[in-house]
Amino acid sequence: MFIEPDVPPNPATLKFLPGRAVLEQGSADFDSAAAASISPLADALFALPGVVRVFLGGDFVSVTKDESLEWPALKPQVLGAIMEHYLSGRPVMASDAVIAEEDVDPADREVAEQIKELLEARVRPAVAGDGGDIVFRGYRDGVVTLHMQGACSGCPSSTATLKMGIENLLRHYVPEVKSVQQVAA
Repeated sequence: MFIEPDVPPNPATLKFLPGRAVLEQGSADFDSAAAASISPLADALFALPGVVRVFLGGDFVSVTKDESLEWPALKPQVLGAIMEHYLSGRPVMASDAVIAEEDVDPADREVAEQIKELLEARVRPAVAGDGGDIVFRGYRDGVVTLHMQGACSGCPSSTATLKMGIENLLRHYVPEVKSVQQVAA
């Protein structure tokens, strides 16, 4: 098994491409070892010293480290943990894992669907290339709420991406959108 490391814009994060599907649908972002208990893969990565965030995408794993460690010391351990997980045959997510629900006014369902289509087609592929994801969390009164995950969470340019990029894109194609806000989960 060959796992290809990639360097996203966030210097505290490395993206790992195992050459196979990580999650069949959606993504999962873990900002603590306690939260990672629903994923055997994320749980194994949090067992490593210095790991502070794990993000699972469709075909990649992003790992964020704390400032006390350098990547040359941690990267081989992360590669080993990912390889060991896949060789063990364990699932990436526990079968009882629960995904957060969306907050959308039923009257705005059509607008929300347009927003999600734009995010899926134009935003998520670019953000995934940097080792992260942006998840739609809701739409009410012209305000789109998004959750930034993986390398995007805590990236120095994430606020600019959210306001200058995503908000402008959505306002251009969906006139009902007034603003975009980030939510924690």
